[in-house]
Amino acid sequence: MDAEAINNILGKVDHTLLRVDSTWDEIRQILDDGIRYHTASACIPPSFVAQAVAYVKGGLPICTVIGFPNGYATTAVKCFEAQDAVAAGAAEIDMVINIGWAKEGRWEDILAEINQVKAACDGRLLKVIIETCLLTEEEIIAMCDVVSRSDADYIKTSTGFSTNGATEQDIRLMAQYITNDKKIKAAGGIRSLEDAAGFLALGADRLGTSKVVADVRKRGDGWQMK
Repeated sequence: MDAEAINNILGKVDHTLLRVDSTWDEIRQILDDGIRYHTASACIPPSFVAQAVAYVKGGLPICTVIGFPNGYATTAVKCFEAQDAVAAGAAEIDMVINIGWAKEGRWEDILAEINQVKAACDGRLLKVIIETCLLTEEEIIAMCDVVSRSDADYIKTSTGFSTNGATEQDIRLMAQYITNDKKIKAAGGIRSLEDAAGFLALGADRLGTSKVVADVRKRGDGWQMK
């Protein structure tokens, strides 16, 4: 894989660390990597956002998560989390839908919640995590319709904390049914540059992963960064 291809992939990566036992030293390494490798953002826990924003000094967009990972907090709580993250300096927000509502077919309730959270984001990017591994194909298609009609910017496959991450089938399905210029983020299970290239080729625009930067680092400095 040549340098141009590697740089293109890195520019689509939300370099991610969301483990419950994450420490500031580990978060700082993610930030340093994101700056060095010119990733799209660093996706980190909400409690580290303000510290991360101060640390990167504008050199890297900071993404965080709300309603994470279960999605069953109330809409008011999710809106507060989004407002709090924005006040701390987050540039991008990834929210988890109420998956129980999806299983019940409460599509208009999910739409209303997404739009309220987007309003709370005050112009920042909003990505909607639907946890594809817990949904049927029909429910994924329905969620593509909901996100397509919403004010959100992205539909996202997974939290990485459930039974599976993104699959090629998920991205093919989303690419077929998502409309209105909404974009797709694949997350979970992306372990190499080759995996990343495959998801991008299928229609993903962002990738949530920590493994791609690790893969690039293993290849050494024989390629030219941007």
